[in-house]
Amino acid sequence: MPATTTRDRILTSARTLFESGGIDDLSLRKVAAEVELTPMAIYRHFADKEALVEALVLDALDRWAERVAAVDIAEPVEWLVAVGDEFLHFALEEPRRFELAFLVRSKRARRYPDDFDSGRSPAGRLWMARLGELRARGRLVPDMEPVEAGFTLWALAQGLVTLHRAGRFVGGVTEFRHFYGRSIRRCVASFLTPES
Repeated sequence: MPATTTRDRILTSARTLFESGGIDDLSLRKVAAEVELTPMAIYRHFADKEALVEALVLDALDRWAERVAAVDIAEPVEWLVAVGDEFLHFALEEPRRFELAFLVRSKRARRYPDDFDSGRSPAGRLWMARLGELRARGRLVPDMEPVEAGFTLWALAQGLVTLHRAGRFVGGVTEFRHFYGRSIRRCVASFLTPES
């Protein structure tokens, strides 16, 4: 196991501060105190708070990519539905990392469509491959590009999760999970031509 670097310790501390108090509770001075660095020494690793937040966003996106890569389903339609479910699991199980990955403004986060068309998103490469496979099989509706299908699915998942986080759904998590799952399946089905 590789030794923990000072940068790793800084990121771990910053993630802990973010998880307890959000972006407003995060400061380089607080992180420096947590990892026993002088306030000036931390600037050798991160130029400012924005640089630290950018690193946390990329760390959260890497965590999301790990979760997507762990979905071990060969059939592309089932895989897309499972990744849609995984998006909800990520939001519920790791809410602050989810927030960093998908809700915090970042200059380094991937941008639609260029970063996805070019394969610069690790998670995006995986869903683009599944959607490309569906296109090659003639299963995507003719006027639907894979990147458009992927972003439509992601927008639905993101929107539903955001509404749930804001308390816009009556009932508990179980009811929301059922509604969310049905919505994801219907969205995926809307991209598909009938099987012959």
